[in-house]
Amino acid sequence: MSLVFVCTPAILPAVMDAHAFLERLKVSRHYRGQIAAARCLEARPAEYGEPTARLPDALCGLLRNEGIERLYCHQAESYDAICGGRDVVICTGTASGKSLCYHLPVLAELIEKPDARALYLFPAKALAYDQLGNLQRMVEDGGLAKIARPACYDGDTATHKRPGIRRAANILLSNPDMLHQSILPYHAKWAAFLSRLKYVVLDEIHTYRGIFGSHVAGVVRRLQRLCRHYGSSPQFICCSATLGNPRELAERLTGHEMQLIDRDGSPRGRRWFVLWNPPWLEEATKVSRRSGNVEAQELMRALVEDGAGTITFCKARVVAELIYKYVVEGLKRRRPDLARRVRPYRGGYLPIERREIEEKLFSGELLGVCSTSALELGIDVGSLDASIIVGFPGTFCSLWQQAGRAGRRQDEALSIFVAYDDPVDQYLMRNPEFVFSRPLEHAIIDPDNPHILAAQLGCAAFELPLSSADLADFAGAAGDVAQVLVDDGKLRLTSDKYYWHTSEFPAAQTNLRTISNATFAIVDTTEGRNEVIGQVDSISAPELVYPEAVYLHQGESYLVRELDWPARLARVERLDADYYTQPVIADECRLGQERLRGECHGGQRFFGDATVKWQTTAFRKFKLYTQELIGQTVLDLPPQEINTTALWLQPPAHALEATRGGGYKVHEALGGVRNLLMVSLPPLAMCDRYDIGGIVNSSQLGVTTIILYDRYEGGVGYARHGYECCAELLKMAYELVAGCPCENGCPGCVAPPNLRIPIHHDPDLGHGYAIPDKAATLTLLRAWLED
Repeated sequence: MSLVFVCTPAILPAVMDAHAFLERLKVSRHYRGQIAAARCLEARPAEYGEPTARLPDALCGLLRNEGIERLYCHQAESYDAICGGRDVVICTGTASGKSLCYHLPVLAELIEKPDARALYLFPAKALAYDQLGNLQRMVEDGGLAKIARPACYDGDTATHKRPGIRRAANILLSNPDMLHQSILPYHAKWAAFLSRLKYVVLDEIHTYRGIFGSHVAGVVRRLQRLCRHYGSSPQFICCSATLGNPRELAERLTGHEMQLIDRDGSPRGRRWFVLWNPPWLEEATKVSRRSGNVEAQELMRALVEDGAGTITFCKARVVAELIYKYVVEGLKRRRPDLARRVRPYRGGYLPIERREIEEKLFSGELLGVCSTSALELGIDVGSLDASIIVGFPGTFCSLWQQAGRAGRRQDEALSIFVAYDDPVDQYLMRNPEFVFSRPLEHAIIDPDNPHILAAQLGCAAFELPLSSADLADFAGAAGDVAQVLVDDGKLRLTSDKYYWHTSEFPAAQTNLRTISNATFAIVDTTEGRNEVIGQVDSISAPELVYPEAVYLHQGESYLVRELDWPARLARVERLDADYYTQPVIADECRLGQERLRGECHGGQRFFGDATVKWQTTAFRKFKLYTQELIGQTVLDLPPQEINTTALWLQPPAHALEATRGGGYKVHEALGGVRNLLMVSLPPLAMCDRYDIGGIVNSSQLGVTTIILYDRYEGGVGYARHGYECCAELLKMAYELVAGCPCENGCPGCVAPPNLRIPIHHDPDLGHGYAIPDKAATLTLLRAWLED
């Protein structure tokens, strides 16, 4: 039976009273002690500062017009540093006024030197348009419309408007993808802009990690090379949400030494942060917990009925659609007037759909939104009262960023982290201080990835011939990779310079967000229509839109009729389904050249090359709401193969003997350890569980070995980070299983994470695989760590 929290007051509150809402939940007859911890983060007053560099009178007038009498201390410090010619990285909390940190020096430069130019780069189009609207309003209301001429230039910019923007705009808002594909390759058209470029702003740099960040580092070096060619040397202004290594990341992205500004002077309203753990399905056995998705939709429905503007963050597209479907169906029964004020939001929607949702959310027409991390960035979505985070988002940086999307107007806010029956989530529920005191993670990029480096060098050579000095700016392996491109016939070496040597357009062949550029279009063929409703990358396609899969879009169910590999199309039809589907993945890994080796608590650790092959072999059907398994179908899809990097571990002999001596099976223990390591590495390496895989292998090396690998061609540094922090990785794995209250193993500790599919983020009732022996796993890890 579905639990329903009823909290509707007589009238809708103008300001969120989080404590009162929580108290009403706790006296509900359906409350079963789900609140594992609740922390009140008290309001913080503003801390102001006065810049020593002169603010032009026109800027002082603009600030007064905005109602800003004084700058926060980080804004003043940023203004002084930037005006002093230093490259900076500003790392402060959500809604702390970071945009003003770069607007002010840019506008000051334009007032003094009208011919100057600035380039603002954002990781998402929506964020660029949001900033454009705010900047246009600010300069128009502040009387600077004739001085500052901002414009967006991206894939949605009409062709007939582009020449005018190139000529007239002196603040260009774009994204790395557009810079890579449509500006740098046509740099001759941008010669006037590039020759006058004074400032480059990289906003939200915490998103530039993994493949995307590694590519962006190459794009930034291409930009700097062309600027030098046209006689400019721009200054970099980087902004980030709270992050463990903002200076290091900014310096790796830009190649410039950075001044870190992280003293946040912005005020903050009071915030309640709640850890919400779904109850056991059976209190006596304590094997599985209630669905985190169902708990989250009931909390969201209660908040919406309470009049609280609410955003619910989900870790996967299908989960966002499922929770939206649950919430709307519940509201239609109880408050049909509110059902139309809730929408889903995720990647894969068409731009016009996303912008419509953003505008309605900002205006208050929408009261709730179920989103993936697509709304985690600083898009102004108006004044929200509550955020619900469904499942640990993989990093504490994301957790606090998502929580900060509510209460952005200094009002009281409520954030609820709803746990899954998952090792990391359950560990955090048992150790709430870990949430509030854990140091933030370090973002990882690997510009030396040979596939990424080859793509960026090819693009650079197309733009201008590459010299030896140019290669030195990219990466240590750039010379070797350039020679490989020569051997492949893509570059020609003449007079110590490398020239692009084919008729291909390399930027079009390089997708910054993936190592592979291939994508599948999802086409709705219901009743003869032929409408594209989404897209998915080629690696995810056989895991998301395999034949007979249920694909969810805008809360509607679609049945995949065909996955057309040659045409790269997934053809779907509308279906009123009461179930969802989940693929079953089989994988294998063959180790290659060893690059690093060392000891770890008496065992051996290695890092090196690996070849991984995986395949979607079947899919399962689960009933909505109950998650009851109702069927399984075998699939015949082609396998996928990548050459990547891996970490492999071999436990010490005495740990294996201790396991056998305890009467346990070693393979059971190793399977449990593998599962725990796969959920422990993402929080340490600041990656998603989709980004890594893992198996236990004893056939290749003759020694039982646990292997963790990057799921990307060439690897992007996650396995390497696991090698470097091996001791911490093993310790975290032990703490996850030792602290779990179950007796024999459960989804909250040693059960397989089933990582490669959207619905794995809610492992409510297991995964269809055997759960390894918990006692065996504990025995092995305890003996391993005792060394």
